[in-house]
Amino acid sequence: MKKVFISGPIQGMENEQGYREVITKICSRLGMEVIDPWRREKVMYNREEPCWWDKVPVEGFVQRDLDDADRCDVMVVYLPRLSAGACMELFYAKRQGKKVIVVSEHPCLSPWIVVHSDLIIKRLEDLEDALRNIFA
Repeated sequence: MKKVFISGPIQGMENEQGYREVITKICSRLGMEVIDPWRREKVMYNREEPCWWDKVPVEGFVQRDLDDADRCDVMVVYLPRLSAGACMELFYAKRQGKKVIVVSEHPCLSPWIVVHSDLIIKRLEDLEDALRNIFA
């Protein structure tokens, strides 16, 4: 069973994580297992408290995400806006030989994102076909 890591912006979008459920449903239809760090991390995010991450062991926080990336076959990076964490995750995943699909309507993505992506699509509606074809 292929494993899909869901990456995307969280900071500043803590209450807008519905895209993760959409991606999870698509993956489930395709018989893929989902790795979603939001399930583990959402209890730590506090939108009202700036720099909350200063109060958690950041090395462990990052290492858990990297470990998740190591376990996946493909990373789906949802970028409605740029995210330092999501960009670091996609860079790491690609360097580890993982497939990377970016979903973004941004008209001019950074060359760093383009070079470290196997496929860039504009809409989540196109993700099912992209996942079907990424290993073809």
